[in-house]
Amino acid sequence: MVLVAFGAILISFILNAVFMLPFSVLRRQNILEDAFASLSKKAQAGTLYEDKYRDYFETLCSNNNLQVLIAEPSGSVVMSSQGSNRLMMTQLYSAMLSRDKDNREIVKSGSDYSILRLRNPEVESEFLILWGTLPDSNLIIIRSGLGSLRTSANFTSKVLLLAGLIAIILALVASIFFSRHITDPLTRLTKIAKQMASLDFDAKFEAGKKPNEIDELGQCMNELSETLEQTILQLKQANSDLRQDLKAREESEKMRREFSSSVSHELKTPLALIMGYAEGLQDAVADDNACDRKFYCDVIMDEANKMNRIVKELLDLSHLEYGEQIMNLERFDVTEVIAGVIKSNSIMTDKAGITVSFIHNGPAYVWSDPFFTEQVITNYFSNAIHYCEKEKKIEVKIAERDKDYRISVFNSGNPIPEESLPHLWEKFYKVDKARTREYGGSGIGLSVVKAIMDDLHKECGVINHENGVEFYFDLDK
Repeated sequence: MVLVAFGAILISFILNAVFMLPFSVLRRQNILEDAFASLSKKAQAGTLYEDKYRDYFETLCSNNNLQVLIAEPSGSVVMSSQGSNRLMMTQLYSAMLSRDKDNREIVKSGSDYSILRLRNPEVESEFLILWGTLPDSNLIIIRSGLGSLRTSANFTSKVLLLAGLIAIILALVASIFFSRHITDPLTRLTKIAKQMASLDFDAKFEAGKKPNEIDELGQCMNELSETLEQTILQLKQANSDLRQDLKAREESEKMRREFSSSVSHELKTPLALIMGYAEGLQDAVADDNACDRKFYCDVIMDEANKMNRIVKELLDLSHLEYGEQIMNLERFDVTEVIAGVIKSNSIMTDKAGITVSFIHNGPAYVWSDPFFTEQVITNYFSNAIHYCEKEKKIEVKIAERDKDYRISVFNSGNPIPEESLPHLWEKFYKVDKARTREYGGSGIGLSVVKAIMDDLHKECGVINHENGVEFYFDLDK
């Protein structure tokens, strides 16, 4: 805008400086010729010197800024536009007789008139003079000063310079305003685009009060930002889900290998014993002694029962983990279930010399599956019997809380090593493998308990005490 304004003013200034004065001189020459033609017509018609033409003559001179003098060939002035005619007569004869080419220039020469451009260095003035002969043979001189034209051209140049300066300043102010009006939104859009490139989608473009194309672009940028943010969030979520799936697959594969290894290990010993004692019977090792044959058969039956129990527990655990077992929730008295489990195991506790105490406040009605609840209590109680030492004491307790009951089974003995606590609920994990093998444990019981409680969406756990171990689980009221 500034360059356009500057260019327009510069062109106008050049045109004024180069062409203004020649154009004005040419126009002034035409005025002289028109005035001569008009006066010639009046002279030919014989009305030039009449009194009624006097007003027209004065109007012609004043309107066109002309000085006119008409004289007879003898020199007598017939008509003049000014009082003193001596100077004009002097200029007339000087123009006719002068040979100074530097200050005298014939602009146009016709049959009955000539136009001179006359300069007077003494007074630094310049005139355009038409002198000629009218149809009535009278001499005529028409003079027009060119000094005013040059002054007017200089004044116009100064006005153009001042106007140009003002126009450039206004253009500069306007360009700054409009450029800021246009570039500020573009700058904000650029900043938002850079933030989007850095995956920062918090910045939003705010449209102005009068929406325009840039505001529409800003709204499109906002929509693009929101779309990209949602897409990236979805991609991140999909990536996270994929990682979790891969991790779950790896863990599943690891569990499968561990499960296969553990099952193979657990079944290998009873199978080896069964095969060994069966081969002994086949080879008639104990044919001579009935007691030996019975011992061989008892070992085979015991190991077969262990295998059967392991397979049954594995099937139960598999059904629980894969949700194939349906929990039949009922409201029942868990006190009766615990009392039944204690009574059914009384032979084993009496044989081991264990004192059992059952602490409760009467009936405790819970929402759970009676069968699986009894299985959890049985597993806890069986483990307590097999690991009960020192004081030979088992304590079963029902503690009422706000929304549920906590059922715990404590047995005196050695605490479980701290490093083993997180692994107790894993399949086939055994703290004391030799002792577990001694009483026929499979290492699956606590895994079954964990699976049952997970299906019931309740908590189970273990707490070490100085004189023993306490296992617990919760049931809703």
